[in-house]
Amino acid sequence: MDDGVPRVPEQRRPGSSEESAALRFSLLGPVRAWRGEQSLASGSPQQRALLAALLLREGRTATAGELIDALWGEDPPSQALAALRTYASRLRKVLDPGVLASESGGYAVRGLGEGALDLAVAQELATEAEKARGAGDLSHARSVLNRALDLWDGEALAGVPGPYAETQRVRLEEWRLQLLETRLDMDLEQGCHAEAVSELTALTAAHPLRERLRELLMLALYRSGRQAEALAVYADTRRLLADELGVDPRPGLRELQQRILQADPALAEPSAPVAEPAVVPVRPAQLPATVPDFTGRSSCVAELGEVLASADGRVMAVSALAGIGGVGKTTLAVHVAHQARGAFPDGQLYVDLQGAGQRAAEPETVLGSFLRALGTADSAIPDSLEERAALYRSVLDGRRVLVLLDNARDAAQVRPLLPGTEGCAALVTSRVRMVDLAGAHLVDLDVMSPDEALSLFTKIVGEERVRSEREAALDVVAACGFLPLAIRIAASRLAARRTWTVSVLAAKLADERRRLDELQAGDLAVKATFELGYGQLEPAQARAFRLLGLADGPDISLAAAAAVLDLPVEDTEDLMESLVDTSLLESAAPGRYRFHDLVRLYARACAERDEWPPGERAAALSRLLDFYLATAAGVYAIERPGDRLVDHLAPTEYPGIVFPDRRAARDWLYTEANCLLSLARQCAAGPDTLPRAIDLLWAALDLSESGANSREYEATARALLKRADAPRVEARALMTLAHAHLDGGRFDMADQEAERVIHLAHEADDLLAACWAGNARGVIAIYQGRAADGEEHLSQAIEDFRALGDRPGEAAILCNLSRIHLATGRTQSAVALAEQGREIYDAMGNSMRGANGRYALGMALTQSGRLDAASDRLHEALDVFRDSRQRLWEGMTLFRLAEVDIAGQQYAQAAANAEMALTVLRGIGGEWRRGNVLTVLGHALTGVGHTGRARVCWEEAMRIYEELGSPEAEELRGLLTPVRAA
Repeated sequence: MDDGVPRVPEQRRPGSSEESAALRFSLLGPVRAWRGEQSLASGSPQQRALLAALLLREGRTATAGELIDALWGEDPPSQALAALRTYASRLRKVLDPGVLASESGGYAVRGLGEGALDLAVAQELATEAEKARGAGDLSHARSVLNRALDLWDGEALAGVPGPYAETQRVRLEEWRLQLLETRLDMDLEQGCHAEAVSELTALTAAHPLRERLRELLMLALYRSGRQAEALAVYADTRRLLADELGVDPRPGLRELQQRILQADPALAEPSAPVAEPAVVPVRPAQLPATVPDFTGRSSCVAELGEVLASADGRVMAVSALAGIGGVGKTTLAVHVAHQARGAFPDGQLYVDLQGAGQRAAEPETVLGSFLRALGTADSAIPDSLEERAALYRSVLDGRRVLVLLDNARDAAQVRPLLPGTEGCAALVTSRVRMVDLAGAHLVDLDVMSPDEALSLFTKIVGEERVRSEREAALDVVAACGFLPLAIRIAASRLAARRTWTVSVLAAKLADERRRLDELQAGDLAVKATFELGYGQLEPAQARAFRLLGLADGPDISLAAAAAVLDLPVEDTEDLMESLVDTSLLESAAPGRYRFHDLVRLYARACAERDEWPPGERAAALSRLLDFYLATAAGVYAIERPGDRLVDHLAPTEYPGIVFPDRRAARDWLYTEANCLLSLARQCAAGPDTLPRAIDLLWAALDLSESGANSREYEATARALLKRADAPRVEARALMTLAHAHLDGGRFDMADQEAERVIHLAHEADDLLAACWAGNARGVIAIYQGRAADGEEHLSQAIEDFRALGDRPGEAAILCNLSRIHLATGRTQSAVALAEQGREIYDAMGNSMRGANGRYALGMALTQSGRLDAASDRLHEALDVFRDSRQRLWEGMTLFRLAEVDIAGQQYAQAAANAEMALTVLRGIGGEWRRGNVLTVLGHALTGVGHTGRARVCWEEAMRIYEELGSPEAEELRGLLTPVRAA
């Protein structure tokens, strides 16, 4: 019967040899073999694929044809059968006699001892756990299931090639997730919901479309008293499934949402959970898988191992591993960390700090991730770096945890991430020597010795090919400068070309390796390794390699690459894929490509040296800028039909993408956000490109409003403003920055910038910029309670918009004037103005800005007492904002719905909406908006009798308002006085 559980060969006790009983195999990770404690050589990737296929055959004989299909699929090499027999012969020499049997032209693995295969052990443990659960012994079932899950050592069948291995890898990963869901289900049955939240949060992030994990997270949050967050999980799930798959959540998830909304008593935590420890610390195991062909470095391994072993008696053991790019720092650190795992039973943390890139990881972001991995709830994680670092050290107190900080920029980035207590240790890798990291054990990692380099080359290429051409192989690794990354690139090319001999590769490398003296020139010394691939490229490939490395973005899409190269998409794809084959470019995802950061530096050096004429480098970036500007303008036009901004942007020569619908356009904008903003910053230095870069930022203003990229957007606006040296350019740069400050709640700064924009715009005869700035000043005046000033600014702005024939701009002003009328008690005219604005938006098919019209109308209707109509308009707006990924406006609409609920005395719903607003607005919108939401939440909580929580909310809002000097503080004082008296 096929029940979805992976089956393994029947394990039999050997009948003739004690040695057979000592054989052990692992499939739940890299494919490995041991005899007792001795590791056995499992050979090349194809040889490991053969071993894995036989171990997974359920004790049956696999024919040669089946095995060839398993290893190579539909395109086997011409000598596949001979290669298969060679692999089998090598395995037979390594394994005990009789284990690998030949039958009917095929092969089978026979006579393995009990517990010889990790997959078999996992299956037995899973069966035992199922029986224990059926008998009601949940504690034992959880323990056994955790033992089964601990058998996984990274990805199953890691690094094993072939279609059969890929199918089994997917199957085993699905089974692992099923076991994990079962164990988490039992956690909740035993009342361990609070402990499960952190793990489930990480799992749902890793597997966002897995609805069972979402369901368990909702239940865990609900039982932890976090109903609003549980409902927010459902809302996120519904939105994600709709965006990604076009489907609704399954019935079980929808039913759970309704039961949470109804506070179903049956969802309450178990009344008498089996006794468990009061606190179950999360044990993170974040280390990446170690490479199966790790080679050499024995003295460094021993040295680092001794330092880590000393952690038990020291305040903290820190080793900082430094060396040039490609020297193998990460590989060595991961290998040492795996060997030391037993000394750190409370877990291992890992992070890539991206110190070699343009945007290194922020320590506060890393600390947030670490705290979640250690079991800290999101709600308990503070905002500031100092507070997070202090909490991190407190959480680690009494634990023995190893922290691997990979690819660090400098000591300042590392210091907040170091543990501070005895028993913990940290391993740091960096391209710089961290002499200013107090107390660190410094290790300088040099290139490999010739023997180590040859050994690594042999493991990748295969012993047979190297043994017969040893001298040529020594020539190859010498040409690589004994740098591990270069050796891997050269050996992988040779391994992928079965018709080449080692001598052929050595001859190809001979002339170009005279540049190895450059290895002493800092990080650029790695250039010599990349000459291996670059020197073999055809002229068209080499041009693509040089030009594609010019752009700063983290990756590049196929369409953007076509713009850089000025080629059709089809020809561009052929070039990109050919570069992927040479390992000079990586395929980040279908249709997206990226350089390793060092390869990008090398590509740029090649462009400076080889690209002719020199102006082609600037032309390539100009085409890319045109492409992004034209496409972003197209997205803007689709999202805002009739808006005149697109008519006032700088002209472009290279075309952009034409999208079939709003969703495709919106997806493009958010997918390309980091690349788009990086290019805008990069183009700030060019007088010819600066105006287009600023207009690109203006056309992409949704990236600021969405909240997802608000910080990067603001930083880009600042970078562009620094370079602006003409009134029109400066006005537009200031406008984007004012927009970012307005979105972030920094109203005084935004007002000063908008005022300056108006003066510059009139000087440059840029009426559109003046219109936008006038509207911004009117909105700021509304927020700051200056109704008269706001009405003056908005009245001028609406005249200017009408002069331009900009109907959406006119609608925006009408909606904002509605809010002025509300603030001054003119409720009926406020409703009429908002209706006019909404009607203009709807007539033009502008659904997103129509949502802003409905938002303004909902506010006016609330104040006029028409609560049902207000709720309808706001819910209509909410759906659009969520669909458009406008987190700022989504959060603010939830806030306005909470106000409607309070006016209708629906206090519980008001609290839920306010809590969701706080969740959505976390990190965006600024403190003033958060203070407003907290104030409304306090009213809602008071309405349901939670006066203690209400007081806490109001006190926090009071602190915010007082720090900002906001007039709302006075209103809160009046609210807090009776609460405190009570």
